[in-house]
Amino acid sequence: MTEDSYPYTAVDDADCLWESHNNTGITVTSFDAVQPDSADALKAALVNGPTSVNIEADKLVFQMYSSGVLDSTNCGTRIDHAVLAVGWGTDATAGDYWIVKNSWGTSWGNEGYVWIAIVDGIGICGVQSGPYQPFVNM
Repeated sequence: MTEDSYPYTAVDDADCLWESHNNTGITVTSFDAVQPDSADALKAALVNGPTSVNIEADKLVFQMYSSGVLDSTNCGTRIDHAVLAVGWGTDATAGDYWIVKNSWGTSWGNEGYVWIAIVDGIGICGVQSGPYQPFVNM
């Protein structure tokens, strides 16, 4: 369903309102695992479109993020949250970063996004631990 018809509410015990026939934006037809722990593989996947990634989001350094490039290893790598990598960029001071869309709404982070530093291996917050590339029909 589209974000407009089924917005994020941050309520763990809410009833599921998903309806397969109502307000479908896209249909995921298949997906491929992207090589884990590889910045180059994630970049290659992002050339084809947004890519599902997993992170650790329960640490304050992530929860209190508001701007800039998040490059703290205090974020952790115990995966507990799914987000969407939509691209990458370069900051003149902080270097390369992933552009990641969170589901917590536009009042969190940088209007709903976080810039996560690109480092080798599992990545900051575990962002490179297990990406998946969806294939969709619109």
